[in-house]
Amino acid sequence: MSSSGVTIVTTDAEKKKFIEFQYDHYKMDEHFVPPLRMDQKKLLNTKKNPFYNNAEIALFIAEHEGEIAGRIAAVVDHRFNKHHNNKTGHFAFFECIDHQPTANLLFRVAEDWLRDKGMEDVIGPTNPSLMDMIGFLVDGFDKDPYIMMPYTKPFYEELVKSAGYEQEMDLLAYTINEDSVDIERGERAKKIVLKRNPGLVIRPVNLKKISEEVEIVREIYNITWKDNWGFLPLTREELQATAEDFKLILDPDLAHIAEVDGKPIAFSIGLPDLNKIFKKMKGNLFPFGIFKLLFGRRKIKQYRTALMGVLPEVQGRGIDALLHQAAIEKALAKGINTSELSWVLANNPDMIRTAERLGATKDKTYRMYSKKL
Repeated sequence: MSSSGVTIVTTDAEKKKFIEFQYDHYKMDEHFVPPLRMDQKKLLNTKKNPFYNNAEIALFIAEHEGEIAGRIAAVVDHRFNKHHNNKTGHFAFFECIDHQPTANLLFRVAEDWLRDKGMEDVIGPTNPSLMDMIGFLVDGFDKDPYIMMPYTKPFYEELVKSAGYEQEMDLLAYTINEDSVDIERGERAKKIVLKRNPGLVIRPVNLKKISEEVEIVREIYNITWKDNWGFLPLTREELQATAEDFKLILDPDLAHIAEVDGKPIAFSIGLPDLNKIFKKMKGNLFPFGIFKLLFGRRKIKQYRTALMGVLPEVQGRGIDALLHQAAIEKALAKGINTSELSWVLANNPDMIRTAERLGATKDKTYRMYSKKL
């Protein structure tokens, strides 16, 4: 690697530097939660991550004054482009010191690589896909992120905009706690919804049949989300790859499927906020992190509703609120007193209204950016 400039990652040693940079970069940030190194390696493993069956990636490291000063990845998701009939590249895994020339250099090499691949515009940050952690945090820097949500430096908005990018979409995070939730109103609403929807049952996800449950979630998600910004149909392969991971962290009391006369019509996936434990593990599962994970779970007092879908023919009937209500009731019974609903698209008024009716307030904003090439 030269004393200044950008290097494309080709060796295992360079890939290790690419991964390690963020741990050093955030070591003074009290609200950063170090991701597990094994998960970061898995995300970048082009042979084992099913995402790369239909995608290409290039990794770049920047140096400034002899030190690693930033990193970026350029990604072409062929399935995304085929689905949307466009030529859009992604920038991903961006991290950088507060130095505009270094940021400009990183964006430029990623854009050049995407141009060479025939891309006409770029969106980001993705890590590496739109189904992974996405966006730069633009407010809410004074608190930890919830599980599977990013924490980024406050100056990234300035770096990306100065490099010619514009705001593409905001992703909102809402929080609700035992003081703000209106239990009585929820109970009244529940009675009304059940009266209007005879045969409606809300049941917990069955971890013993995780493959079948994942398939239910996939089918409903692909129908429900198809008109939303950034949508890409989930493949069976991608979701099954995460199913085993989910099995380790899912709590059936926080994940539900709604059925009418036995037919699945909606789902809600809540995850215990393991970030409280990951923070202490400092990116390592072994040798002692696994014990922190096993013994710390019982002390977790918050969760995140990470994914939800209601079939179009039953939308507007309050089933989404009922799913939230089921998780809130179970959570409160277990001593879990705070929940984050994230993320909610800023252009989805129905979902925003549902969150507000539950008593939730906007807590954080994550932003996606775009640029014409």
